[in-house]
Amino acid sequence: SNAQALSVIGNNISNSNTVGFKSGTTLFADLLSQNIGNNSQVGTGVKVQTITNNFSQGSLENTTNVTDLAIQGNSFFALAAPGTAGATNQSAAYLTRAGSFSVNNAYNLVNPDGYEVLQANGGTPIKFAYTTGAAAGDFSKVTAIDSKGVITYQDVQGNSFYYNGSGAFLTATAANYASALAAGNNIAVVTPPNTAGLTKVGGTLYQSTGASGVPGTAFTAASNTANGTSQQLLSNELELSNVDMATELVNMLTTQRAYSANSKTITTADQMTQTVLGLVQ
Repeated sequence: SNAQALSVIGNNISNSNTVGFKSGTTLFADLLSQNIGNNSQVGTGVKVQTITNNFSQGSLENTTNVTDLAIQGNSFFALAAPGTAGATNQSAAYLTRAGSFSVNNAYNLVNPDGYEVLQANGGTPIKFAYTTGAAAGDFSKVTAIDSKGVITYQDVQGNSFYYNGSGAFLTATAANYASALAAGNNIAVVTPPNTAGLTKVGGTLYQSTGASGVPGTAFTAASNTANGTSQQLLSNELELSNVDMATELVNMLTTQRAYSANSKTITTADQMTQTVLGLVQ
């Protein structure tokens, strides 16, 4: 059990520089005790009861990339596997706190592994308009992402547009902002009622389980839009790992000592057994 705990600590330390990583903690429980009479019991050891994830907010690092995003609050970005049509419902999406995004050669907003960022309405991948490379609305670069996930981009002619659905765009004016937001074409977020019920799948991604409480319903603008206050998207920011190196090093020393002490117990018990065998002989 202590060896498994040390593996968890090692994994935390190795991911201390991983964007969006959430540290794990090992919880132990005693094994069933043996009755030895007179209402007395002897313990039979320890087991790993569970390994929990610490979803506390990590510190934020400023970047020069507009599409680098961090979430202030308890929500997660929603992603779909590369080359798919999106997520059929909220519980089917991949969730992450790592917001290192960019636009790929297919004009989708993706993470470094190619997983596609989803929009609030319908859970479809965010895909910018691009036809001839010279037409109005053809994507050039993202220029802003606000606290509710509304994307402003510049086309090849230097005009500003709001992203307005797969391959669609809307002139970036004050009057059109409300339309873009109401349509739910902003970046989707999902807020699990029970983050402890999420399961890690690697690449700083999580998937929902029945225990996480993520609804198996479709994405909607009302349910999957950050409110812009207690729940905000921050552009030019990345959430760093929440691993506390000092705590992990202390835990490593404590676990190592416990492992050594248990090893000594086994060695001593073996010596006592050898003594008894010697008496028999």
